[in-house]
Amino acid sequence: MPWKSRSLPIYFILFIFSTVVAHADVRLPALVSDNMVLQQKTVVPIWGWAEEGEVVTIQIQNQKATAVTKDGKWMVRLKPLTAGGPYRLIVQGKNLIELKNVLVGEVWICSGQSNMAWQLKQTEGADAEIARANYRQIRLFTVPRLEVDKPVNDIKAEWKETTPETVPTFSAVGYYFGRDLHMALSVPVGLINNAVGGSPAESWMTASALSADAEYKRFFDAYSDRMVQYEQAMSKYKAEAEQAKAEKKPAPRAPGKPWMPAGLYNGMVAPLVPFAIQGAIWYQGESNAGRAYQYRRLFPDMIRNWRTVWGQGDFPFLFVQLAAFGPNSDKLGESDWAELREAQTMTLKASPHTGMALAIDHGTYDDIHPRNKQPIGSRLALSARAVAYGQKIVHSGPMYVSMEIEKDKAILFFNNAVGLEARGGELKGFLIAGEDRQWRKAQARIEDNRVIVSSAEVSKPVAVRYAWAKFPECNLYNKEGLPAVPFRTDDWPGVTQPK
Repeated sequence: MPWKSRSLPIYFILFIFSTVVAHADVRLPALVSDNMVLQQKTVVPIWGWAEEGEVVTIQIQNQKATAVTKDGKWMVRLKPLTAGGPYRLIVQGKNLIELKNVLVGEVWICSGQSNMAWQLKQTEGADAEIARANYRQIRLFTVPRLEVDKPVNDIKAEWKETTPETVPTFSAVGYYFGRDLHMALSVPVGLINNAVGGSPAESWMTASALSADAEYKRFFDAYSDRMVQYEQAMSKYKAEAEQAKAEKKPAPRAPGKPWMPAGLYNGMVAPLVPFAIQGAIWYQGESNAGRAYQYRRLFPDMIRNWRTVWGQGDFPFLFVQLAAFGPNSDKLGESDWAELREAQTMTLKASPHTGMALAIDHGTYDDIHPRNKQPIGSRLALSARAVAYGQKIVHSGPMYVSMEIEKDKAILFFNNAVGLEARGGELKGFLIAGEDRQWRKAQARIEDNRVIVSSAEVSKPVAVRYAWAKFPECNLYNKEGLPAVPFRTDDWPGVTQPK
């Protein structure tokens, strides 16, 4: 007993001392760590936590910036940095942190749903690509999946160099995008992967942005209703699973949990803000296809929401248009996926500094996850070179501009249309309709970088559609090898437009 009575105060004092030291130490978010890439040519926020009133100094590239901790948090804003490295970044408070192997270059977020999350090791040609993936100046950061009802300020993750050991589980589209960008620009590239399979766009927006809109505010009520149904379904599932186990039968399939509005923003975007970035690439839309008409507004609003919270102005936002995937509607000319693609195309005008890469010619009929991701990443990089870096290159396939009617023929005009060609034979994918609004498959031919469309069944055409199906046959390209953007010349009510 005497020994215990003397030792208790010692342990107590040591505990108190260690707690005070830990509290006083300067801490950094996971995103600010060894191997990171900092964005060049812009103001770079660096932040963290420390004891109230503690002075924190940051040093890199002959710069020194100081901040005072307030409410437990501090932030400095470095002046624009020059591409290169590796550098050391020194953080000095009551303790000293030295970050090593830091690069300065281009930082991009790679977000969306499963086709962005799809890992390199799961794709065509993965073994050969992984074996040669020694790019020490391309750095990878994967945000762990987290869906929560309040924003978090940090995550558990780390930056890694791109090697055959680190790249297999990284986003394939993100990797191919970053690889091509690095080769085109000859600067370091940092890729932040925060994609989640099956996620709808509204889960990636802030709660405040959703609540401020009368239509989007309903997402929260719908989520509450679905959660009640989900809990009921889970109770039933657990009972049936126990019974199946007792009877040695296969377990039933568990019900899917509904997506929380703002949930993925809170867990996977909030902790990244305000890390300086060049822009974002986005591959999503499958989960919103049934609400394609709403997506016309929702998607641009999501982009605007991200730009607002980052406070970097209208940073480049590049996205992938939905790939082909079956089956098609029984009724010719009807498709919710075609309408979602249209909403994505409309975003190019609704949101400045955006770009779109097509995947329609790399889809698979019976698999929503095409395995050939290389062309998609490369097309995104092509878009980035034009939209983000101002290179004068053709980065889009033919895009519909206007139509003229001459007797029984529709004559279509396009942008990016030099060297129009039909790949693999006769031109396919066109539908034509008269005043009865009944769609019929059309014959089409290329003439002087225009497309002439007609049908023996339509004597007085009024509208044309191209690639207007979930899994369309379409083969119109320009000389750069980029596919034509699906389109329609009419504005007739679609299948997802509220009645």
